[in-house]
Amino acid sequence: MATVQTALPPARAGGPLETRARRRSRRAKITAAVFALPALVLLGALVGYPIVYSVIRSLFDAKGDHFVGLDNYRTLFSDHATLIALRNTMVWVLVVPALLTGIGLLLAVLTDRVRWKTAFKLVIFMPMAVSFLAAGITFRLVYDQDPDRGVLNAVAVSVHDAFHDSASYPGARARQGAGAALEGDGHGGYTTSAAASPGSTVSLGMVGILPAKLPKDSVQAAPAAARPGSVTGTVFLDFRPGGGGRPGQVDSGERGLPSVHVQLQKDGHTVAKATSGPDGTFRFAKVPDGSYKVILPKSNFATAYSGISWLGPGLVTPAIMAAYLWVWTGFALVLIGAGLAALPREVLEAARMDGATEWQTFRRITVPLLAPVLSVVFVTLVINVMKVFDLVYIIAPGPVQQNANVLALQMWLVSFGGGNNQGLGSAIGVVLLLLVVPAMVLNIRRFRRSGS
Repeated sequence: MATVQTALPPARAGGPLETRARRRSRRAKITAAVFALPALVLLGALVGYPIVYSVIRSLFDAKGDHFVGLDNYRTLFSDHATLIALRNTMVWVLVVPALLTGIGLLLAVLTDRVRWKTAFKLVIFMPMAVSFLAAGITFRLVYDQDPDRGVLNAVAVSVHDAFHDSASYPGARARQGAGAALEGDGHGGYTTSAAASPGSTVSLGMVGILPAKLPKDSVQAAPAAARPGSVTGTVFLDFRPGGGGRPGQVDSGERGLPSVHVQLQKDGHTVAKATSGPDGTFRFAKVPDGSYKVILPKSNFATAYSGISWLGPGLVTPAIMAAYLWVWTGFALVLIGAGLAALPREVLEAARMDGATEWQTFRRITVPLLAPVLSVVFVTLVINVMKVFDLVYIIAPGPVQQNANVLALQMWLVSFGGGNNQGLGSAIGVVLLLLVVPAMVLNIRRFRRSGS
């Protein structure tokens, strides 16, 4: 029995079905446009308009009245301060993202198979919740030169003093004027102005020491007693609270300086050494006949070691980078840790069963599989590093701020920080944008590949 099939006539162009499909498509587009419009308006107002305005403004002078073309860009690449900022920005880009990515990868791998890895990641990530302003103030105190305030210098001074004897009386100086028994030796120490011989005494008055800062074992200074065959003397604070007293002589109320190192020299060579007692007295016994000089070496009065100048011209940029690392290490650790957790464990176990060491597994399996995550972290950090501003502005002291300057800070200084040249500031902003755009494009392409 034959089956008869009847073919339906094709839908006419502009028919009811096609009209409804077009209406649905048009309605969907209108709905999408309505929902996207607020975001587009905000994006245009907050991003698009400032970019266009900055490009146009960079072509005008400081006041914006006269068109100067590319003069601001010529000034930008010839200005010493801006060139320093550009150099420092390049140093940041070359060092910080690579270092942060490496540290994040190392911490993620080391904590991958421990039970408390979540708590560790939480602690490392916590600085991300701290504003750059607060982090900058914190590290400004950490790097403070005063060991009583700066944590790092407190540690540095403690370590230094553990291996080196500190001066007993930093900043002390010999009494000058009438009756003075000491004069400078040209090396930071003091020597008697008159020669000493066996049986003689010397009174060595010092000033520049607060009575409250004297050692606890300091007592009333005692005049040295002459002894045959010995050179004796007293080192004392030649100052009596309330006034009075005779310069260069021990008076009532003047205290001795204990633990002062004293040397006896003849013809420039040290022949004997002594240390003063609680009352400031000292004695060189069994001294042969001759003419001698009594020396107070500079080690008694050298300025106390105050630590490392973390915020000096040479270390200010690495110090600020360390603060940035403290803030952003958690970001790198969490993202790389998430990528590490998503790796197929059977691949890693197969490599180990085949005899690969942990280093070989890490280098040949883990790192290649993590390459997409590592690149995203690295590029994101490059973008953020180019915009660094807060930490540099807050941590770097005024006298060395130019040594730590970066493009974002230079843009603000030129435009609003006293320069009042929005034309040059806009030019710096445009250059900074051109430096950031390639990294942004690379990141967007990476996200699209990951999504597909």
